Amino acid sequence: MTITRITQLPTGREVRPPFRRAAAQTGFRLTVDDRLGIEQLLRQEGTRSAPNPPLLNGLLRHKLRISRGAQEPASPDLVVAGRHVTYMISGEGARSGVLSMNPVPGAGYVPVASLLGATLIGMRKLQKVPLLRDDGQIDVVVVLDVKPLPDRDAA
Repeated sequence: MTITRITQLPTGREVRPPFRRAAAQTGFRLTVDDRLGIEQLLRQEGTRSAPNPPLLNGLLRHKLRISRGAQEPASPDLVVAGRHVTYMISGEGARSGVLSMNPVPGAGYVPVASLLGATLIGMRKLQKVPLLRDDGQIDVVVVLDVKPLPDRDAA
């Protein structure tokens, strides 16, 4: 048997990956401060007051493993500790709060030591990801807006 037609493969710029995405649209990004804050929460058992500490610890460790480093200073649309975040969970109304590394923050704060906070940190505006709930259900959370606190702008 003789092969009569030889197909030539494209070269150079003609080769394109089939599912190409911009790097900015994939995954999570953590600043150095956020990465250190998460490591400190894990080291000092800052998650012990959570409803399910082993689940939260696993999520935080996973976030550390899969997240890439963020450029400094952090992009204005990146969710980092100390920024005011507006988000929506699976069709519920929009909610907002300041993301905090404090394991027991006050009203108006979203602690990173919670499943919601651990999910939000490192996300970008309009990014949508699965949200694991304390009861084992999986919802979807989308970041609607990210704003720096007025105190942070002056510093």
